[in-house]
Amino acid sequence: MGKIQKTKGNTGAVSEVIRASGAVGDLRLHEIRSRVFQNTRFLRVWLPPGYDDAENAARHYPVLYLNDGQNLFESSSSFTGVEWGADETADRLIREGAIAPIIIVGMDNTGKDRLREYMPHRPMHHMMLRAQGRSYPDFLMKEVMPFVERTYRAARGPENTGLGGSSLGALIALYTAIARPGVIGRLLLESPSLWASNRQAIKESRIVRIWPERIFLAAGTAEAGSAERSRTAVDDVRELAAIIRRAVLSERRLRLVIRDGAGHSESAWALRFPEALQFLFGE
Repeated sequence: MGKIQKTKGNTGAVSEVIRASGAVGDLRLHEIRSRVFQNTRFLRVWLPPGYDDAENAARHYPVLYLNDGQNLFESSSSFTGVEWGADETADRLIREGAIAPIIIVGMDNTGKDRLREYMPHRPMHHMMLRAQGRSYPDFLMKEVMPFVERTYRAARGPENTGLGGSSLGALIALYTAIARPGVIGRLLLESPSLWASNRQAIKESRIVRIWPERIFLAAGTAEAGSAERSRTAVDDVRELAAIIRRAVLSERRLRLVIRDGAGHSESAWALRFPEALQFLFGE
């Protein structure tokens, strides 16, 4: 995984981190204990080129928080064996000047608790499962974000704060943006599981009046195991896009991408990540 080192954070406090050796650039792993969910996980913090340079000592950086953090940077930690290549993509786009330097924070899921943590409403097909997703905004905003802001030079405000994920990770990101309006300014929704809980997320979206300033919403035409289910998944994404368009009244704020033949997979999300980053954080 990498070497354990003592690192001085933004406040001057010294904390133990693991520096990943298999990533492009500076990827640091912090183990955090959540009081909200009563469990432990890693935060994977990727720092942009030049972060530690003396001339940038006073600079603060926008932050993109992403769910399923173990799938973002290293194939060795991904539960599918395929990564998003978030480190390579961000490093390249920053060096090319396509986006300003940003920090990316991957929040690991906890395996067996993933479904309940990422489900904000009671699932129709798992009636005995106790959904805990309504606590996710507190986990993010009272635990993860304060830790990152204490430890790193993270810029604050919705214009500097992004959140995203894929599948159920996108569903809980959407729920968080709706439940805590005005906090998230950049929203990345890859293949969101809008079918969950009898399409409750779509129903709630219809009454939202405050949306993030930029939203990247994407899916493929081969999302599910059958052509009919895939069409339904794409129809749900198009319906969500139509709801958002009616509310925000600006194509500049929403990018809808439907990729022909793309599936519900890390490789599909990795291919779209460069476009997503440029739309969300480009000038």
